Amino acid sequence: MMKNLKMYEANDKMISIISDNYNILQSLGSFGINLGFGDKTVQEVCEEQKVDTYTFLAVVNFTINGYLDRDGLDRLSIPTLLQYLTASHAYFIDFQLPFIRKELLEALDESNELAKLILQLYDDYAHSVINHMKYEERTAFPYVHSLLEGNPTADYNIETFSRHHNQIDQKLKELKNIIIKYLPSDGLHNNILSATLYDIYNNEEWLSQHARVEDNMFIPAIHNLELKSRNDDVSANISKMLHTNVGNNETLSDREKDVIGSVVQGMTNKGLAEDLFISVNTVITHRRNIAKKLQIHSPAGLTIYAIVNHLVDISTVKF
Repeated sequence: MMKNLKMYEANDKMISIISDNYNILQSLGSFGINLGFGDKTVQEVCEEQKVDTYTFLAVVNFTINGYLDRDGLDRLSIPTLLQYLTASHAYFIDFQLPFIRKELLEALDESNELAKLILQLYDDYAHSVINHMKYEERTAFPYVHSLLEGNPTADYNIETFSRHHNQIDQKLKELKNIIIKYLPSDGLHNNILSATLYDIYNNEEWLSQHARVEDNMFIPAIHNLELKSRNDDVSANISKMLHTNVGNNETLSDREKDVIGSVVQGMTNKGLAEDLFISVNTVITHRRNIAKKLQIHSPAGLTIYAIVNHLVDISTVKF
């Protein structure tokens, strides 16, 4: 929801952003930014408190105005985003959920059966949200850390996280409607209940905002990181293969070199056998020995080897 069309920048004063949008106070805590920063700019505060300025402003402008620079996702600091999301979970689980439950207890008549059911509905909602957040912390966040360290988990990717990531808001919607429509109360309890409902609505908006940051910033940024990791792996493997295999020509017989040259030019085993006046079984044996000596098992890898070692001219290779 658009609340303020101003785009905040690094040279804006931090106090000005809070004055315009007090709801970002909780976000400051999630970024690890402490109050007491006087009239300092966003950049000054972020640098002093070791928070990536670009990522902070990206989250602030997205949550306040809905603005997202999709071309700038690669500039986001993944560690800063992880800190923000993890701290947001802690705020929600350790403070916000217990606080609202305490408010409900004060507002409800525990002897009323309907009140007991409302409390049970809230507990079910809280349990679902906590389980969802714990799942993220148990699986997705460690996976991202492993990506950053260059050692990603083989059996997980951010798409798996994306499929599990759904907003758990139906139970909360039911809770609000039941309280508003059906729960009778006296004047005092009505005031407490109204204050609790206000906090529930704020809580719902905060959770929705949190999910939008994950869906629109965190998940796409990790997709980019995965792609970069895969590209780096391919480059490293090719480099390793080139450095390992250059100079290994002497381990191959002249006949094996002839076989490599013919294979990378697209010749079949049968055609190769006829061309070299040998049997198909002998061709297969040569290819098996070549793979064992060079530790290259793919046509693409063999082609790169043949070109680098000048066994064929690149213009004769069929791609």
